[in-house]
Amino acid sequence: MTRGTIRRDAKAKINLFLRVLSMREDGYHEIESLAVPISLADRIVVRPAEELRVEVAGAPAFPSGGLNLALVAALALADECPDAGGALVEIEKRIPVAGGLGGGSADAAATLLALNELWGCDVDAAALGEIGERIGSDVPAMLSGEAVLMTGRGERLAPAEIPPLHWVLVRFGFGVRSPDAYRWWDEDGTGTGPDPDHLLSAATAGDAEALGPLLFNDLETPVAARHPEVGEAKRRLLQAGALGAVMSGSGSSVIGLARDEAHARTLSAGFEGAEPVVGSPPDTA
Repeated sequence: MTRGTIRRDAKAKINLFLRVLSMREDGYHEIESLAVPISLADRIVVRPAEELRVEVAGAPAFPSGGLNLALVAALALADECPDAGGALVEIEKRIPVAGGLGGGSADAAATLLALNELWGCDVDAAALGEIGERIGSDVPAMLSGEAVLMTGRGERLAPAEIPPLHWVLVRFGFGVRSPDAYRWWDEDGTGTGPDPDHLLSAATAGDAEALGPLLFNDLETPVAARHPEVGEAKRRLLQAGALGAVMSGSGSSVIGLARDEAHARTLSAGFEGAEPVVGSPPDTA
């Protein structure tokens, strides 16, 4: 049975740590990371239509030469759903493209969830996760809508209870492709970061003071070597009083940890293109 118009938020994510462990035989990298949804989100609206199509307003939907993952997701679900029909998927972009915030994966996840409801497919969460894994490594995490510990190439998930924390998000006018960031890590031999147990304990306790100095990202050094703006933003955040700062995902965005909402607003005022965001925001849907 076809429903009416469905609206969903496609929340961005930040990585509080990202460990690169090794190159896999399939060409991906074995990683470990804590991904946390934030209040910054694209807006997704799906409604019945004669054909299946995706329209995007705002920032570009994907980097030059990349795929529109929302369209890939729609087509993948249609293949699995006998009741699939046409649909118009409208995306209002707010998440920076190639910013290490999972914007394309968030759009894909929200599209899967919305079309599953619109078309009445009744595809369960496990099956949606399998579809998401085929679309992109971050899609299963975005489908969960919660903070998760990611392993494998990102598709193996364990829930993580992370209380809301306040952050400053610094974005740039350029993006970083994930394959490039991982290739640079390979080329530079940067190595693997520390055991994240203390970081995880601080994050789950919501202890921002303890968490700040523990943030790390193995991809940050090779990316900052090619894009000095990343390292400069991190230095400026720390000098301005952020409790910690780190590049998110494969870049280019940098996040700074604040004590509270007021502190986040003060920190963001000193950076062009910066904004305060909340990690693990309450679900307002």
